[in-house]
Amino acid sequence: MPAKRSRTFRQSGSALLSLLAIIFLMNISCTSGARDHRRPSNLEAKVGSHVVFNCNIDFPFDAPIPYLVHWSKDSKKIFTWYEQETSTNELFNGRLHLVENHPEFGRASVNLTAIRESDQGWYHCQVSFPNRSPSVRNNGTAYHLAVQGGSLIRIPPVNQTIQEGQTAFFHCVKKNPENSQASWYKDGVLLQEVQDLVRRFYTGPDGSLSIDPTMMSDLGEYECKVRNSEGELQTAKAFLNIQYKAKVIYAPPEVFLPYGQPAVLDCHFRANPPLKNLRWEKDGLLFDSYNVPGVFYKMNGSLFFAKVDENHAGSYTCTPYNDLGTDGPSPVISVIVLRPPIFSVTPKAIYIQKLGEAAELPCEAIDRDGNNRPSIVWSRKDGEPLPADRFSLSGGNLTITGLVEGDRGIYECSATNEAATITAEAELMIENIAPRAPYNLTANSTETCITIRWQPGYLRPNLEYTVWYRLMEAPEWRTLRVLDKKVMEATVQHLQPGKEYEFMVLSQDKYGDGMFSKQFRFQTLPSPIRADDFDAQQLQHDLGQVTAPAGGLGAPWNLTAISNQQGWLLHWEHPVQGLEGLRLYAVRWWKEPEHFLIGHAETFDNYYQLRHLKEDTLFKVQVLAVGTEMQQSVPSHELLIDVPSQRKVRALIIGSSVGVIFLLCALCAFLYVKRSCLRHLFAKDSSAGEDEDTAESGDCDSDEQDHRERDRDSIKIRQST
Repeated sequence: MPAKRSRTFRQSGSALLSLLAIIFLMNISCTSGARDHRRPSNLEAKVGSHVVFNCNIDFPFDAPIPYLVHWSKDSKKIFTWYEQETSTNELFNGRLHLVENHPEFGRASVNLTAIRESDQGWYHCQVSFPNRSPSVRNNGTAYHLAVQGGSLIRIPPVNQTIQEGQTAFFHCVKKNPENSQASWYKDGVLLQEVQDLVRRFYTGPDGSLSIDPTMMSDLGEYECKVRNSEGELQTAKAFLNIQYKAKVIYAPPEVFLPYGQPAVLDCHFRANPPLKNLRWEKDGLLFDSYNVPGVFYKMNGSLFFAKVDENHAGSYTCTPYNDLGTDGPSPVISVIVLRPPIFSVTPKAIYIQKLGEAAELPCEAIDRDGNNRPSIVWSRKDGEPLPADRFSLSGGNLTITGLVEGDRGIYECSATNEAATITAEAELMIENIAPRAPYNLTANSTETCITIRWQPGYLRPNLEYTVWYRLMEAPEWRTLRVLDKKVMEATVQHLQPGKEYEFMVLSQDKYGDGMFSKQFRFQTLPSPIRADDFDAQQLQHDLGQVTAPAGGLGAPWNLTAISNQQGWLLHWEHPVQGLEGLRLYAVRWWKEPEHFLIGHAETFDNYYQLRHLKEDTLFKVQVLAVGTEMQQSVPSHELLIDVPSQRKVRALIIGSSVGVIFLLCALCAFLYVKRSCLRHLFAKDSSAGEDEDTAESGDCDSDEQDHRERDRDSIKIRQST
């Protein structure tokens, strides 16, 4: 019996142990799954570089709640973050930071900078939620960082932020100090060449840098370069941020403000951290711009006076503040209100002189109080200097002798006193200067036409152009005058196919002919000679499509014009061939039969609106497809537009309108007359009826009177009897 009981206990104990083992294994698997639910990632980085460890947060129900971030290296905590408070291991101090508001990384990601060889190892991210039970979810990521050690630097420098006056220290530990040398640079300049640092920096035997004491001018990027005896070089960089109290760096003893004009009173300061507040005082009292009309604070703390008057004069001081405080107020700035100068003599707006003559441009100015004379300076508005050996100044008057073409331009007279500067302008024009030669000639051609374009030597009014052209083997020149003074192109027609022509462009104005442009040669397209292409070409001509050379840009086709309220809307189809090489379309239209070029335009669309075409006129329109290579352009077929005259239609509309108005007026007059007549007739009938009634009533009254008299007589007879 006891043996049976012992067997029963042993069996139940073994079952209990099995159950506990299963629960323990489940716990381990769940815990490991909670901690390392993602596969570890392998990262590589070089010494001195940086790396980002990404760690996403899985919030319960995707609702952000307070969370705690732990980062560990080889199972030792190195970084903790909770509610904007951080704690960092001293080996990673200044090098490990949380990555905030980055779209590619999670909220618990960290950035490790100035990587050292000792940073190699396993990094683990653990995120927990202190205000929730259970506090741990499937948050966490593991990384293995492999550091590719530099052959020369063992410990690179780290970014630092210190206050002015403290000591700055940068590591740059060399692997082999015996056969390598370290040199330091600030913003790319060797430290030995930076005068402010020569007596304040020290380089240790291991290559590290010390700066003591630091100044605000030491802020910048520092670079350590280590070179060994074999010529190998390795570099590492770090940034030094110097913080200091806000301080005034410059304050002028006097500032002159112009009376009646806007002005600014600046406070020249420096601050790191940035400025938080700036206090102004005037005559020892707080100066609050909100209580002074017409005075405002600018974004940098300066005072802006909308319109200066005498009340703004006084003694000012400014005191800047930042998070560290202030270094004190500025010295006293005496603000003096002066009236700006005024011109007593000003130059004319335009001076027209001839070549070789002298030009005199007067200019004089005085202060408004009449006591002092402002300084006067002449200059050219285009920035060119005055001719050194040909100009002279007498008081404020400018004289230029021996005028040449380059003297044309706008001249500016500036009068300056302590308060303000005023200016007056005068334009100097030179007569009898022939226009410069056109340049940059380009062209495109068809079988019988060549369109040539150019750039003007310079723009001036009433400038005309004449195109000179000839066949290369012909001795005589022909001319084509361009009537539109604003058009810089011309089309020469009735040329021979497949022939080379020579062109020159001559510019002219009222002063005479200018110089010819450089000679320019261009060839017309050869005429097609293959008989088997005739049918295809005829079909394309019927469709309004012009063929292009093989492999080149095709021509626009199916050019049409539709009349609308704004004018004529042109529409065409894109080229079938070479569309990828199309840059834009050029639209041109001529007046026929004179074939005068009326206008041209460029567009990126396959339509264009023509406006203001003259009525009762025939126009010819053509569209060119302009390519991206070598100014290639292929024309479409020509389209004729006959703009009808609208004068007859307008006359008919006006006549019809006048006739309708006349008929309406006549109808109104008729109705008015008829109404008056009816009123008159009704008035007559009513008066006649009244007369008849009066007569009838009169007859009745006389009959009654006769009856009464008869009654009286009968009564009298009875009484007598």
